[in-house]
Amino acid sequence: MFTPDREKTITKDRLIGMQVIDADGNLVGTVRDVGFTVGKQGISIYVETSKGETKTIPWDDIQGAGDFIILKGQHQIQQTMTTPYVTQSVSQPTAVQNICPTCGGKLTYIPQYQRWYCYKDKKYV
Repeated sequence: MFTPDREKTITKDRLIGMQVIDADGNLVGTVRDVGFTVGKQGISIYVETSKGETKTIPWDDIQGAGDFIILKGQHQIQQTMTTPYVTQSVSQPTAVQNICPTCGGKLTYIPQYQRWYCYKDKKYV
C-alpha cells in the first residue's frame, strides 16, 4: 500500500536557485543562500530580487516548497544588503557610537551575531 510522504526533507543545495513566490502569485526572487541565527531556532532563506536586493525570509513564513517556494499570506520580508556570509541589516539597531573606539573607523552591525564589527581592526566591539 502506498502512503504519501507528507514530510519532505529539502537540502540546502536544492533550495539554492529556487524561485520564491508570494501568496498572491508574484515573483519575490531567487534563493541565494540559507542562514541560521545564533541563539535562535529556525533557519532563514536569503532571496535576491530582480533589482539585486537581498531579502531575508524566516522559514516560518514559508507555506510550502517543491519546485518553487510559496510564502504564507502574512509574511514580513526583511531587506538586507549582503556580501557573502556577512549581512548588514537595513533596519539595524541605532548605536550612539557607530565608530570604533580603537581606530576611529566605521562599525558595521552584523545581525547574525547581533554585534558591531570593525573591519579595519578585524574585531567585534
